[in-house]
Order: sequence, then C-alpha cells, then structure tokens
Amino acid sequence: MELQEIIGYAACVSMVLGYLPQAVKTIRTRKTDDIAFGTFLLMAVGGFLFAVQGWLISNMPLFITNLCTTTLSAIVFGIKMYNDYIKKK
Repeated sequence: MELQEIIGYAACVSMVLGYLPQAVKTIRTRKTDDIAFGTFLLMAVGGFLFAVQGWLISNMPLFITNLCTTTLSAIVFGIKMYNDYIKKK
C-alpha cells in the first residue's frame, strides 16, 4: 500500500469519526435546538457531491468517506427538519 493510500484511508477514518459523535448524540437525544439547519443541509449536499466525485474518479477512500458522512449528515438533518417543522406544528 502506497503512502497516499494510507493517508486517504486515515482521512476516511478521521472524517467519519468526526461526524459520528454528533450523529449518535442527535439520534439518542433527538435534541437539535443547537444545530444549525443550513450546516447539516450543506454538509449532506457537499458529502454527496464528493461521494459522486470519488465514484467517478475511482477513489474509494473519497467515495467511502463521503458516503458515510452524507448518511450521517442526512440523518441529523432529517431529525432537525422533523423537530423544527413537523413536531412544532
């Protein structure tokens, strides 16, 4: 395995582990008052676009990382939407 691959996979693990605590906390508590609506929307969109780019250029660390972070961001965003727009009505 080349150095650039090792760095790519290390970045993958770091990014996913960086998102995981917020996602786990939000899923457990369902509290989203302190989460910015736009942040997780843009994080999900950006992650999705990077995942597509990773797929198109056959860069698996880029694809896997952003597929995971997109999923986590989308879950947090969905809970935020539910809390702010459906639950409060």
